[in-house]
Amino acid sequence: MSNRVVCREASHAGSWYTASGPQLNAQLEGWLSQVQSTERPARAIIAPHAGYTYCGSCAAHAYKQVDPSITRRIFILGPSHHVPLSRCALSSVDIYRTPLYDLRIDQKIYGELWKTGMFERMSLQTDEDEHSIEMHLPYTAKAMESHKDEFTIIPVLVGALSDKYLADPSNLFVVSSDFCHWGQRFRYSYYDESQGEIYRSIEHLDKMGMSIIEQLDPVSFSNYLKKYHNTICGRHPIGVLLNAITELQKNGMNMSFSFLNYAQSSQCRNWQDSCELCSWSTHGPLKL
Repeated sequence: MSNRVVCREASHAGSWYTASGPQLNAQLEGWLSQVQSTERPARAIIAPHAGYTYCGSCAAHAYKQVDPSITRRIFILGPSHHVPLSRCALSSVDIYRTPLYDLRIDQKIYGELWKTGMFERMSLQTDEDEHSIEMHLPYTAKAMESHKDEFTIIPVLVGALSDKYLADPSNLFVVSSDFCHWGQRFRYSYYDESQGEIYRSIEHLDKMGMSIIEQLDPVSFSNYLKKYHNTICGRHPIGVLLNAITELQKNGMNMSFSFLNYAQSSQCRNWQDSCELCSWSTHGPLKL
C-alpha cells in the first residue's frame, strides 16, 4: 500500500486571491483588524466564496468569531458549481495547500462519513476546479494560525451532515455561500418596484432570506426559495445546516444564529447590470 501524500494545490491563488503568502497574510490581518469578535465563539458560520477583492472584508466578520483555542475540526460545506452530484462528495486528497500553510484533512472523520454509503469521491480535477471550498481555506488558516498543528479540516462538496458532529463544541462548520446573483448572465431578474432601485429590491429579497435563516427554520427557508427562486448558490449546504440544527433543538439544545454583515459587489440600477452579491457573513454560536 502506498503512503504517498496527495495534495490539492491552491488552484485559484493568483486570480481569485493573491498567491503571495506575505501579501495574503497582510490582507487578511487588515480585514480582521477592522471587525469585532462580538459573538465568539461561533459554532457555525456562513460566509461568501467570491474573489477576495469583492468579499474579503465582509468574510472577516464571520472568521473573527472563530475561537482557535477550542476548535479542533472544521467542516467546510460548499456547493458544486461545475459537476452535477447525485449525492455529496468527499475529497480524494490528504492535504489542501494554501499560500499560508498546508491544511490536513481529517481521515478519521472521512472514514466515518464514507462508511455511511451516502458519499462519493470527487476527482482531483473536480476538486481543483471548484472554488466554493478553496475560498475559505486562507481565512481558515489565518483564523487558526495560533493552533495550526492542532486542527484538521473536513471538506464536503454540497454535503450531508450528521447532527452528532454539530453537537460537538470542538467542531466548527463553515457553510460556503453567496446570496443573490442578479442580471442577464444569471437569468434572474426579480424586481419589487416598491423597494425603489433594483439593488434595494435585491437587498430586501436577501434580507428576507437572512431573517428566515436566523429563525433556524428549514421549512420556511425551503418555502422562501420556492416562492422567490433567489439564486443563493449555497442554499443546499444552508438547508443541511438548518435541518441538523432542528434535530439538535428537538433534544433541548438552545441555539442562535445572526447575520453580522451584508454587502453587494455592485449596485444594480438597470436591466443590463449583472451583480453577484457576494458578501454576507454570518455566524451562529450554539448555546448548549
